[in-house]
Amino acid sequence: MSSGSQTLGGQSRCGWLLGPSLDKIIKNAAWRKHSHIVTACKSALDKLETLADDPSSSTPLYGVSSLSDAESLILPLILAIDSSSSKVVEPALDCSYRLFSLRLIRCEIDPSEQPSSLIFRLIDSICKCGSLGEEVVELSILKTLLSAVRSSTVFIRADCLNQIVKTCYNIYLGGVNGTNQICAKSVLAQMMAIIFARVEGDSLLVSFKTVSVTELLEFNDRNLNEGSSIQFVQNMINEVVFTNVVEVSQNANPLAELQDAKSATANEKADSSDAESAEKADLSSYSKIRDDGVLVFKNLCKLSMKFSSQEQPDDQILLRGKMLSLELLKVIMENGGPLWRTNERFLNVIKQFLCLSLLKNSALSVMSVFQLLCSIFQSLLSKYRSVLKSEIGIFFPMLILRVLENVLQPSFIQKMTILNLLDKISEDSQIMIDVFVNYDCDVDSPNIFERTVNGLLKTALGPPPGSTTSLSPVHDLTFRLESVKCLVIIIKSMGVWMDQQLRIGEFGVRNTSDNDSVVECNTSLGGDEGSLPDFELHQEAISDHSTATLEQRRAYKLELQKGISLFNRKPSKGIEFLISNKKIDGTPEAVALFLKNTSGLNETVIGDYLGERDDFSLKVMHAYVDSFNFDGRDFGEAIRFFLRGFRLPAYVLAYSVIMLNTDAHNSMVKDKMSKADFIRNNRGIDDGKDLPEEYLGALYDQIVKNEIKMKADTSVPQSKQTNSVNRLLGLDGILNLVWKQTEEKPLGANGALIRHIQDQFKAKAGKSESTYYAVADAAILRFMVEVCWGPMLAAFSVTLDQSDDKAATNHCLQGFRHAVHVTAVMGMQTQRDAFVTTVAKFTYLHCAADMKQKNVDAVKATIAIAIEDGNYLQDAWEHILTTLSRFEHLQLLGEGAPSDASFLSGSNIETEDKSVRSSFTSLKKKGTLQNPIVMAVVRGSSYDSTSLGVNTSGLVTPEQINSFISNLNLLEQIGNFELNHIFAHSQRLNSEAIVAFVKALCKVSMSELQSPTDPRVFSLTKIVEVAHYNMNRIRLVWSRIWNVLSDFFVSVGLSENLSVAIFVMDSLRQLSMKFLEREELANYNFQNEFLRPFVIVMQKSNSVEIRELIVRCLSQMILSRVDNVKSGWKSVFMALTAAAADERKNIVLLAFETMEKIVREYFPYITETETVTFTDCVRCLITFTNSRFNSDVSLNAIAFLRFCAVKLAEGGLICSRENADDDSSIQVKEATADGHTLMDKDENASYWIPLLSGLSSLTSDPRLAIRKSALEVLFNILKDHGHLFSHSFWITVINSVIFPVFKFVRDKKENNDQSSPASIFSHPEPSTWDSETSSVATRCLIDLFVNFFPVMRAQLTEVVSLLAGLFRNPSQGSASTGVSALMHLVGDLGCMLTEDEWSCIFLSLKETSASMLPGFLKLIRIMDRIDVPNVAQSYSYSYDDGETLSNNGTTENYEDDNLQTAGYIVSRMKTHISMQLLIMQVTTDLYNMHQDLLKASSVKIVLEIFSQTMSHAHQLSSEMGLHLKLQRACSILEISDPPVVHFENESYQNILNLLHHLLTSNPSLSDEMGIEARLFLICEEIIEIYLKCSRLEEGKPEKAVVHWILPLNSGVKEELGARTSLLVSALRVLSEVDKDCFRKYASRLFPLLVELVRCEHSSREVQPVLSNLFQTCVGPIIIKV
Repeated sequence: MSSGSQTLGGQSRCGWLLGPSLDKIIKNAAWRKHSHIVTACKSALDKLETLADDPSSSTPLYGVSSLSDAESLILPLILAIDSSSSKVVEPALDCSYRLFSLRLIRCEIDPSEQPSSLIFRLIDSICKCGSLGEEVVELSILKTLLSAVRSSTVFIRADCLNQIVKTCYNIYLGGVNGTNQICAKSVLAQMMAIIFARVEGDSLLVSFKTVSVTELLEFNDRNLNEGSSIQFVQNMINEVVFTNVVEVSQNANPLAELQDAKSATANEKADSSDAESAEKADLSSYSKIRDDGVLVFKNLCKLSMKFSSQEQPDDQILLRGKMLSLELLKVIMENGGPLWRTNERFLNVIKQFLCLSLLKNSALSVMSVFQLLCSIFQSLLSKYRSVLKSEIGIFFPMLILRVLENVLQPSFIQKMTILNLLDKISEDSQIMIDVFVNYDCDVDSPNIFERTVNGLLKTALGPPPGSTTSLSPVHDLTFRLESVKCLVIIIKSMGVWMDQQLRIGEFGVRNTSDNDSVVECNTSLGGDEGSLPDFELHQEAISDHSTATLEQRRAYKLELQKGISLFNRKPSKGIEFLISNKKIDGTPEAVALFLKNTSGLNETVIGDYLGERDDFSLKVMHAYVDSFNFDGRDFGEAIRFFLRGFRLPAYVLAYSVIMLNTDAHNSMVKDKMSKADFIRNNRGIDDGKDLPEEYLGALYDQIVKNEIKMKADTSVPQSKQTNSVNRLLGLDGILNLVWKQTEEKPLGANGALIRHIQDQFKAKAGKSESTYYAVADAAILRFMVEVCWGPMLAAFSVTLDQSDDKAATNHCLQGFRHAVHVTAVMGMQTQRDAFVTTVAKFTYLHCAADMKQKNVDAVKATIAIAIEDGNYLQDAWEHILTTLSRFEHLQLLGEGAPSDASFLSGSNIETEDKSVRSSFTSLKKKGTLQNPIVMAVVRGSSYDSTSLGVNTSGLVTPEQINSFISNLNLLEQIGNFELNHIFAHSQRLNSEAIVAFVKALCKVSMSELQSPTDPRVFSLTKIVEVAHYNMNRIRLVWSRIWNVLSDFFVSVGLSENLSVAIFVMDSLRQLSMKFLEREELANYNFQNEFLRPFVIVMQKSNSVEIRELIVRCLSQMILSRVDNVKSGWKSVFMALTAAAADERKNIVLLAFETMEKIVREYFPYITETETVTFTDCVRCLITFTNSRFNSDVSLNAIAFLRFCAVKLAEGGLICSRENADDDSSIQVKEATADGHTLMDKDENASYWIPLLSGLSSLTSDPRLAIRKSALEVLFNILKDHGHLFSHSFWITVINSVIFPVFKFVRDKKENNDQSSPASIFSHPEPSTWDSETSSVATRCLIDLFVNFFPVMRAQLTEVVSLLAGLFRNPSQGSASTGVSALMHLVGDLGCMLTEDEWSCIFLSLKETSASMLPGFLKLIRIMDRIDVPNVAQSYSYSYDDGETLSNNGTTENYEDDNLQTAGYIVSRMKTHISMQLLIMQVTTDLYNMHQDLLKASSVKIVLEIFSQTMSHAHQLSSEMGLHLKLQRACSILEISDPPVVHFENESYQNILNLLHHLLTSNPSLSDEMGIEARLFLICEEIIEIYLKCSRLEEGKPEKAVVHWILPLNSGVKEELGARTSLLVSALRVLSEVDKDCFRKYASRLFPLLVELVRCEHSSREVQPVLSNLFQTCVGPIIIKV
């Protein structure tokens, strides 16, 4: 049998295939009826025996070189197929199938060519034999036709393709076998896939998709499935598709070669001249491929637009054909490639035919058709939205929103179709983004995204309460679930898209780039390649639009729509709003154009506005009318055109026309207006004349026939739907944030509407809607979230609250998670917090007795949010951590653990807590338990309360307890691992997130600890854990974390609840111990920051226990971790410093014990890392020195300060800081030998100054032992280590350390300057220094100055001034101390002092003397204003030096005050005189001791001092009135008079001695300074003063005769006796001067000397000296004369 078969047909490939088939035809044919078929078959067989394969043949049949031979071989098949005998047809069809599938037929089939080609005749016969009605034949026909279309060597042109498609249609529509119908449908679908894949590639050699039979039956024909029909058909499709892939010799396949060349050249001309002709033929054929594809597509669209006639409204065959066409169009669109988006012709085909088909079919009520339309629209939206922007803007509201927004009377299947479609659309995240960008952000487009979300919200909420609806409860619940599911998918897609953009674009949310973020593409151009998703198209067309631009467009649209909405309510207000916001110009013309061209305006409102009588509205009305052009229109057409845009009564004829229109087309009007009535109503309206009746009659007919209508209203205000659940959940305020936009009406599909929509397409072609934007910037999500977050929050919240369905609640919680993810990452705080808060509230942990499974799921969702989006939660962490805190609380209750209050409360509730603890162990076993804690938790509280069960009044029922216990069992679904995982996961949070996390945790912990009824430490323990987990973070981040924790520990550490504060401090100690285990790097300060809370609490806490605890904690931490302490020393010393100043003795002693151990044993550690801590150590010791509890502490602290000084002088700090070795330290010591090298740069100045200043301040301590010890240590340190100080540093030491020791000197100066005695008596300031301390300090100072005079030389002036200041102290001890110190200083340094330095010393004395004069003179002037009584009263005063005053009698207050003041002045005068005399004495002594070293400048200053004092004394002595008052006061007060005369005598005596000495011992200097003249002048003054005292100097009448001279009284005698020594000295000086000198001044002296002879003297010393003067000086002059 096999060998026979091989011999039939010869050796050619065609013969192998044709031979057996022709033989079978011969056997099955009837010899009489089919004789011509038999003859043709035999002839063909004979021909095949002689044929051999000719690969170069060009005939339709492979290997056959002659066209006549090919025809003779194909003709038997055509005859057999035309025979109408199934036995003959079947083998012929099978043979034809094999010829096509094995690509043995190779040709182009074009029916338009004459004569018809051989293969077309074969195809035509195959198509026609379908009328046999044989099921097997039909399957063979379908198989053969599909094989022909599938063949890559057969190019079937459009007409033939249409015939093939028609044949398959007929089999599908006319068949009775379900399998055949399924097969026909599948074959057609596969053909479309093949045809349009070739169209896409413009080639026959393309890959294409194999159709799925199951998917084809998605919307229709599922009832045709007969058992295994689907699998059978799928196998047949696969057989045809894959059998056709059999390879043949390329040499014998010229068509394939052309196709390969075509695909290789990609429509480019060949460079080779040899292939030029073939290429031209190629190009002509390939353009035909796309032409044919367009024709097939058009025909399918036309088939889909066939509608039933009125005679046969229910034509099922027509309906099935329509549905088949739509299904094929769906296949084409689903498999379409970039060609449809880039080729203008194909794009126009979609717009003109497919869109028209969708429009027309949208009116059908057949659900399958609607489902197909939705599926096609899904393809358009998914793949072609970039080029069909305006069309999608129409179809989306028409197909989807119209159904979605129908809440009350929806079709269940239709709405479920829409919801399922939205599910699929929403899964593509880019679609939702593009929809929002291109519609909701476009002024001329509907808000599709917003309306979709709001529609889903309406569906999720269900029909409003009280409304009439056709929905059954089951359908309503289904809608609700599906709408919530769709909202979840939308927000999830937004999150997925956001994650993709942030990852791909590598930019953060807070630093988004606006560049290249929006891609703009024109609807007619593009450069797509491959099968890229629609959103990736046109990436090369970068525009200058950015997210900011889209934001502006969105904002503009929102404001415009707000203005339109306001206009529709209050037109004038709306126009004002739009003008004020610059949406329209303020001119009437602009407003008129706005009213005329803007969609969404209510025509009735437009009419009302134009009918207003105010000036602006009238101008707008005129501008509105002027904007119309009625040229070429009759009145009816013109009025119809005019009234399209508004409702406004017109006048006369226009009014009549409106009335006619209403009368003719309103069904409520029963008696219609006749033509005669209409003509009669319009008589005389043309200026009193009638219009032609013909015109009025035609107008009447036109109006009656065609109603005047306004243009279709494209938008109406959105109906508001309220729900009581919103108020229940507190969502009203949230939903009010979402501005409700106006929405478009659902559009019906009729002829007028279709024309209107087509007009819209044309009108919008040039607007912005034709521009498509593809956004790649995640910032656009902000605007989307602003639109959708409110509806989503409402939908999820209401559903979660009202439904207990597991699926529904899971969807809602998923939605919350995705919403939190998007809002958190985008940094939208308000929205994020709203979602997080809502989830937290739904946990119901604040009222656990009401919990359900969904609430436990909410807890799980909260934990998931924390894990997934922890990096972006920021402030929302507080809600999550509060939830965890409450969960842990309930968990502890369930486990029977005692509350934290038992550890944090006082003993007053100890008994009660024991009973509670014992009751906890059986909580889950017993149904009734009445204890305060459990009852409070069972009663619950509001979510915002700080603790559970704040309301502690009232009892709970056993049922409530049982419910509570069962709910605790529910919580066991969540284990400790999940709870603790959040805190352990904190180490994975980024830098910003961990700071926010810690802030929130601290806040929650604060709420726990401050609970008045049930303080807890859960969050506090977690704070310690979290801090431990995150210690390894980079230092900068850790520092920010600790700033938060530090404030928390301080705040709680200062809590009034002692137990809480102790627990917190202990927690801080534990944390600090862990932190100190880590070694700190050099130059870091984190240990110091870490320990700072101890310092702050130590300084501010009022609790003795807390302060003592801190000292003990620090002692334990430092002494156990001393090796690791670096920068922490600073905080340690600060805390110990605060402890040293504490009011409690035990704290001071405890702190000093720690300090003592640190200094004695661990001093090297202090400065190991930072030498600055040395200063902190010193400050701490100084504070201890001020301790008033124990002198031993102070003295030991001073000793430690000396120890620190020794360490500092040894250079240990420098060596530590520089990490120097021993050699370098030796070099340092050697370098300091000269006393200048080390401190030239004052490296240690900052360390010495605090130490020395502290000791300096201690010298004024009220305790004598401390003062003396501080003085000794201070000056010993300076003496021992002063050689290390530089000159500049010595200046600092003197000014900031040494001089402050003698601050009392300046204080005394200020006190001495007091001019009012009241200040002395009212504000006594006894000095803490005694004479001994002052003496010691001064001696130490002079010793130090002398030892370091070369360095301290520049401060000589200050030192001398300081010593001179001691002279002003009224205390005799201080003055003597100053005198001895100054003499010591000058005595030791006299030979080393320069002229300037000597001058400096004397100038200081001069300034000291002079500084006392102004205050003193001001003081004695007080005596001018008071009266002293002449008669002594019965007073008994004891007044010593102005210090004390006692009154033993009574008198008037005024006189008493005067006497008290006078007594004070006397005391001050005595002190002043003693100070001046002391200064003169010191000056005299210094001059006498060192006169050989003094230069003229110094002598001159000395002379000035004496002269200044002399003048002052003489002036004081001349105040006779003052002396009289003081004498009376002293007499009354029984005190001695001030020594004014003595003061004057001493001052004159000193200057007399100095002048005489200078005149006799240093003539040259005397001549230079004019000493001689000054000497004689002084002598004259002395004599005159004496004479004036003797009262002989008083003026007398010139010719008066003196009869007698009265003797002197005792007072004058006493004063003369006091002045005698001075007079005698002066006379002796005059007698000892050179006689020539005396001669020069004799004329001036002689009268005075004669007066001395005449006057009475109280002493006998005057006469001898005077006599000697006359003898030795005056006598020789007289004799000589």
